[in-house]
Amino acid sequence: MLREFLSGIDGVRELLLTEFQRYSHYQNATEWNIAVRLCECLAIVGWGDREPLEAVKGVSFNGRPNTFFVNRNAEPRFLDAVWSSRNSGVAIDGRLSFFHDGSGSPIPIGEETGEPQPYLLATQRNWIAKNPIFITRGLANCYENSKAVIDSLEKELKPELNVRMRPELYGAAINRIVLNCSFSFYDNYHCKTNYIIADDSLKLKQKDFYSALLGMFSQKEIDDNGYYLRNRFTYGPFRSSTGMMRVGIVFEKEFSEQSPCRQKQVLSEYLIQAVRQCGRRLRRKIDYDFELMEADFSAILQEWSEKEVGR
Repeated sequence: MLREFLSGIDGVRELLLTEFQRYSHYQNATEWNIAVRLCECLAIVGWGDREPLEAVKGVSFNGRPNTFFVNRNAEPRFLDAVWSSRNSGVAIDGRLSFFHDGSGSPIPIGEETGEPQPYLLATQRNWIAKNPIFITRGLANCYENSKAVIDSLEKELKPELNVRMRPELYGAAINRIVLNCSFSFYDNYHCKTNYIIADDSLKLKQKDFYSALLGMFSQKEIDDNGYYLRNRFTYGPFRSSTGMMRVGIVFEKEFSEQSPCRQKQVLSEYLIQAVRQCGRRLRRKIDYDFELMEADFSAILQEWSEKEVGR
């Protein structure tokens, strides 16, 4: 319906871009929600010569709502704001940064609080074409021997995926496949996690892990080493409303004891395995070229895994 409506308006893209330029500097919930709707419309009619952006409502480090615009490479643009709840609604709480149209450091733009309004903050319900593989981490901790590999993942692999994946060719049904990697670590006696990988054939659920772990180790061994029994992969549901599916991947201590070269190979194997399993689960349910997407992802992973760490 919206697509048909917009197609009937002459010069609609220019009108939308002009309005977006105005509301990209939103001052309250009403203006943010208008900016979101404008981004949704521009995702349909196209941004023309302008850089496509997506309006996102997330959560800041302190648990408060956070609103911002990002391009296809997850780079921030325009206004980034943190909100607080008031008796009369939500308002920008003053922690603001302004990002240039292009890359660059954020510019603080003041401490004035916005007008409280009794509205829910919207987030974009359709999305721009972007790399569908989003690799994240659980805790930032890991063993020392894995730091260089993880640094390479962040600074080399992820940018390559953003640049070289071809989302326009795969389809619009998938927004993100989030691969959340959790690594074993031992910082000190009071800060440690060493994953023990459960046997797949046991098909253990969350409630089964601790009792199964007690059958493998004594209570003292579990406490001293910070053992946690987990499945290698945990697949969440696909939500068509957000186009997102989440996969958890855990890595045991032994992973970090291998050479950096071998770690990259193993990490790549697990990442592509997770994506292929998502494809098996979804290919009959949605219209998406999983075969092409997986092939692109695999080729980029292969090149990354063969590159020597630190080069």
